[in-house]
Amino acid sequence: MKLQISKEAAKWYQKELDITEPTYLRFYVRYGGFGGNIPGFSLGIKKENPENIYSSAEIDNIIFYIESKDVWYFEDNDLKINMNRKLMEPDFKYI
Repeated sequence: MKLQISKEAAKWYQKELDITEPTYLRFYVRYGGFGGNIPGFSLGIKKENPENIYSSAEIDNIIFYIESKDVWYFEDNDLKINMNRKLMEPDFKYI
């Protein structure tokens, strides 16, 4: 499972979360939401120091990561995050 995030999407998170220093951002599985890989679940994101990183990507001093305990959600797919220019927000693709 590989995590890929575009520089443009990383900048969006940096601005939205007011990140001004090196930071860890965790993508975690949460119950509910929409647009996820498995119906009834979706991804959340929060500033949190890692315990057991399964996959990560670093852009501009932000380490985006997924914990080993959440890897089941991806069902052997990679996660690719780009900007949706029409909606001006990150777009998640499970490939």
